[in-house]
Amino acid sequence: MKPAAGKRARLTEGPVSKAIFSLMLPMMLGMVAIITNNLAGAFFIARVSTEQLAAISFTFPVSFIVGAMAMSLGTGTSSVVSRLFGAEDRDQIKRITTHAMLLGIACGLVILAVGLLTIDPVFRLLGADDKILPHIHRYMRVYYWGGIFIVAPMIANSVLRAAGDAKRPAMIMSTAAVLNICIDPVLIFGLFGFPRMEIEGAALGGVIANILTMFASVYFVMYREQLVNIRVLDTHLIMDSWRRILHVGLPSLTSSLVAPVTTAFITYQIATFGQASVAGFGIASRIEGLSLLAMMALSAAMTPFVGQNFGARRLDRVGEGIRFAYRFSLFYGLAIGAFMLLFGGFIVDLFGVEGQARETALLHMHVVPVSYIALGCAMTVNGSLNALGKPVAAMWISMSRTIAVYAPLAWLLSQWLGLVGIFIAAASANAIAGGIGVFWLRLVYREAVADKPLTTRPA
Repeated sequence: MKPAAGKRARLTEGPVSKAIFSLMLPMMLGMVAIITNNLAGAFFIARVSTEQLAAISFTFPVSFIVGAMAMSLGTGTSSVVSRLFGAEDRDQIKRITTHAMLLGIACGLVILAVGLLTIDPVFRLLGADDKILPHIHRYMRVYYWGGIFIVAPMIANSVLRAAGDAKRPAMIMSTAAVLNICIDPVLIFGLFGFPRMEIEGAALGGVIANILTMFASVYFVMYREQLVNIRVLDTHLIMDSWRRILHVGLPSLTSSLVAPVTTAFITYQIATFGQASVAGFGIASRIEGLSLLAMMALSAAMTPFVGQNFGARRLDRVGEGIRFAYRFSLFYGLAIGAFMLLFGGFIVDLFGVEGQARETALLHMHVVPVSYIALGCAMTVNGSLNALGKPVAAMWISMSRTIAVYAPLAWLLSQWLGLVGIFIAAASANAIAGGIGVFWLRLVYREAVADKPLTTRPA
């Protein structure tokens, strides 16, 4: 195969919509693979015992934090490297990629050390009792050893996407998910002569899948794309690379960690209306997560697209891409809102819930989706600002939605309007974040045009 050294930036030419969709669709496939994999693991463990299923449930917040750490490093790397791809500065790409992989290994080791030392205090704080804690130990002792294999492939796949190649990361993630689904029952139930490991088998199956993912993604980055140079290990250069990656990665991590805290507070507010309301909210939240996969993929796609074109000084394409993402959010948001309004009852009935749980789920699905247009715009803005090297602005937009508006407004409106007030607060938070985001990105874009006056069309 011809070396990749002569390749041009892939996202700076051709139709803008085609370039964005070439990133977005594979990312959606990868997200679906991850969700399916998580559901399958819980399904198998539920066949072992309720206690072990509860133990798995207790691990979700911790695994979310580890995943958020890995994703934030991937976001930071993608932001820096995509701009370098646009500028066709291959030496800098190799340097940043190499040092990002070292940072991933270092973070994996920190996760391992801190995780193993804090299993008891962390999970007791989360409410695990003496009956569940031994099962958590069995799972987390294996899970933490796989920390390196979680972070490194996230970084490597982010580099591939920054290069404009989202298909191979999606293929790697999907293959790993299928392998994990196949490996889990073998190790959990002791099939084909393997020992019955139960909850430890679920953890080990995930680690094995992550190891294979790491080798595959590193192979593509290191040998197919030739983007790793082990000779650039000067301490000063490493620190500079890490600073540039974390400049975007740390605000991204902050935004990721604030969201579940806000969700926990909202769940607490909904619980005041009864446990059935919490069940209905849980159903609606899962449906919402699935319906927003396209917008989440679009947001992720905007980072490499905007980054490459900004690095190549193609600000005309940056503006055109942002406008395309806004239009997509408009039509997709309207379609999802109409679908929820017309078929929400049918969807909820598939879960077999009745009474207050059903009413709560339907109330959410009839109120909140009207704001999905604005939420899609806010997601587009966050991905674009990260690509433009303005991560703090993206962080503040995310926090304006969750901490500044959603949480306090939900508490206030619930006192006046009851349960519907919480969902009105959610819709209002989405609308406000979208409006602030569009305005802020417009200012950043105009500043960029003034600095690099190659185009004059506003976003």
